[in-house]
Amino acid sequence: MFKRLDRMQIALTIPEHGDANAAAAVQELLGGKFGEMSTLNNYMFQSFAFRQKKKHRPFYDLVASITAEEFGHVELVNNSINLLTRGVTFTGDPNIAPLQNGLNKRNSYQFIATAQTALPGDSMGRAWTGDNVFSSGNLVLDLLHNFFLELGARTHKMRVYEMTDHPTAREMIGYLLVRGGTHALAYAKALEIATGVDVKKMLPVPDLDNSKFDYARPYIDQGLDNILYTWSDYDYQEIKKIWKGTNPENGEPLQVIQGTPKGAPIPDLDDLPEEFAPGIDRDDYERIAKKLLENM
Repeated sequence: MFKRLDRMQIALTIPEHGDANAAAAVQELLGGKFGEMSTLNNYMFQSFAFRQKKKHRPFYDLVASITAEEFGHVELVNNSINLLTRGVTFTGDPNIAPLQNGLNKRNSYQFIATAQTALPGDSMGRAWTGDNVFSSGNLVLDLLHNFFLELGARTHKMRVYEMTDHPTAREMIGYLLVRGGTHALAYAKALEIATGVDVKKMLPVPDLDNSKFDYARPYIDQGLDNILYTWSDYDYQEIKKIWKGTNPENGEPLQVIQGTPKGAPIPDLDDLPEEFAPGIDRDDYERIAKKLLENM
């Protein structure tokens, strides 16, 4: 089962004005082939289909706990996109076209279908598909795929970071670069235990050093590149059999924390009368509030 907390993994700057075209680019980090919806669903389906969980418990615990973290990553990227469309349109009479600023944005669908919030799709408007899920049932093959998936996701994050200088987008990307690098290292360590092969040396893909990204450094300073969470109060403790030793990037000891990070408040999105969202005016609100209090 999954337990949900009404918190996000980190706080995001709430901008006075967003950048709708940056939001369109960030969509790739949500619903693209290497986006957070893909990492979530790959690990989730692999954990559901995992055979001989008791016998291979450390590997199951690793995939299962990272699955839970990926739910939070999906939530974080969603909220970043929501904030990046903030202040783009204005309130006014429908006849003066208050949504006119959305007409020439890259993702006009965001202004028509979702009232300027995230879509389950990529940066070109294509809907996310379950075809992006790989769950072979073979432990080593799935771990190798997950290592590659994390590195592909990391490459896309680096590129989107270089496409936009909007602080809200970069805060989110800086954090996910650190956490994604941690997950890549975790899968590499799992592969080394399972096969004896150090894939970090075998495959010279982009390194895990995030220090060149200004918005990643605060999370490095917090040591988040050395930590895995269980995302459970009691379970998934056997990831300690994999996540141990020192981080090859910084020499710091690796640490498993039981539970979840402290987190931060989720942004409360303002109403958008020009989008008829949420479509509840003051009189409606007072009537609903009175109704909710009945029989309490």
